[in-house]
Amino acid sequence: MGVEVSFCVVNTNQRELLVRCLDAIAAEREGLPFETEVLVLDNASTDGSAGAARRHPTVTEVVALEQRRGKGENDSHLLQRSRGKFCLLLNEDSELRPGATLALHSALIDKPEAGAAGAKLLRPDGRVQPSAWRFPTPATAVVGAFFMHKRFTVQSRGRKTRRVDWAQSAALLVRREHARDIGWFDPQFFVYSDEVDFCKRLADAGHPTLWVPAAEAIHHEQLSTGAVPERRIVELSRNRDRYMRKHHSSSAAFIVRVLTAWTYAVRAAIALVAPGHDPKRYWRHVTATLSPSRGEGLREAAHEFNRGGPTL
Repeated sequence: MGVEVSFCVVNTNQRELLVRCLDAIAAEREGLPFETEVLVLDNASTDGSAGAARRHPTVTEVVALEQRRGKGENDSHLLQRSRGKFCLLLNEDSELRPGATLALHSALIDKPEAGAAGAKLLRPDGRVQPSAWRFPTPATAVVGAFFMHKRFTVQSRGRKTRRVDWAQSAALLVRREHARDIGWFDPQFFVYSDEVDFCKRLADAGHPTLWVPAAEAIHHEQLSTGAVPERRIVELSRNRDRYMRKHHSSSAAFIVRVLTAWTYAVRAAIALVAPGHDPKRYWRHVTATLSPSRGEGLREAAHEFNRGGPTL
């Protein structure tokens, strides 16, 4: 019958989280009624991650890069290399809970026009993490400026599978043929907004994204809490702007920059008196949002690493 689902994991220097991710995949595979494979792409890690993946009994193949690349490019590499009809994209910091794979697979089988299905993401303490949203537009930026985004922009709510604009790729099942038809992920998005652009192009081709609350995954969020926050802020801002220019216009991108900067400025002001918050970090979001072409992001950090500079 061939491979039905390919588990596709991208890892960068997170060996312990990677092993937890693979342990969860192994448990999932035991109860699935179809053939699967597990592909791990190690993004030039220096902590022994590639070796740990090779030694793990559930792994089918390890792709060990010698040069760091972006998340979108790496996801595309695994999608193209996989043999499955469906590909479950996972960050190394995602830990599937029992039954998640089958719930995502069933959702796409029930809706053959759908191109992707995202899981309900949980924080390590069990709290629900937002994982699906409306596509970014000037309208959603206005909603955010009034701090009403949780009510009107976040779509990951309820107990039933629902159509959403985009879902986070920390645990995203993709119908491979539809991904191929739209040209995979856009490598211009090094990280951040890559899955937003991917789901937008799927939707434009008539293949909506689903959010499946019956499928749960613990998201340890190493990407948002890890090192080099300055470069993450720059990368987040530049790719938000890149998305707006690609799918809307330069004027729409300008409106979104101003409104988004306003929300961070308000947060910076509140952080001056609120304990446990860093006003300088919020203000760096303001400056990066207003000038997304300035500064060095994660792409430059990867280039520095590839030239033999400091590790990330």
